[in-house]
Amino acid sequence: MGKFINEFKAFAVKGNAVDMAVGVIIGGAFGKIVSSIVNDLIMPPIGWLIGGVNFSDLKITLPAEKIADGIEMQAATINYGSFIQNLIDFVIIAFCVFLLVKGINKLANKKQEKPAPTPAPEPSAEEKLLAEIRDLMKEKK
Repeated sequence: MGKFINEFKAFAVKGNAVDMAVGVIIGGAFGKIVSSIVNDLIMPPIGWLIGGVNFSDLKITLPAEKIADGIEMQAATINYGSFIQNLIDFVIIAFCVFLLVKGINKLANKKQEKPAPTPAPEPSAEEKLLAEIRDLMKEKK
C-alpha cells in the first residue's frame, strides 16, 4: 500500500499532471466566458435579425401519450436551439484555442530558429596555394 501511495504522490506532483489540472480548470472557466459571450452577446442580435427568435427556445415537441386513467405523459422535446447554441460555443472555443496554439507555436519556433554558430569556412584552393607560397617564401629568407 505504501508503494502505491508513493507512486500516486510522484504522479500528482509531476509537472504534466499539475499542468493538466491547471489547463482543465482554466478551460472550464474559459468555457463559461465563451458561453456567456454566445448566449448574451452573439445570439440575441442574431435572433433579432431573424425575427426575434430566441435560439434556446427552439424545439420540436413530440406527441404526448396517455398512459392510463386519463393521465398524460409529459411531452418530450427535441431542443435543437440549445444544440445550435452549443455548436456556436464549440466553434468559438475551437477558434480561440487554434489562435492560442498558433501563437505558442510561433513563439516556440522563434526560440528554435536561433542560428547555431557556423564553423569558419574552409579556405578555398587558391587560399591554400597562396598560404603554401607564403610559407615557402618565409623559409627561403
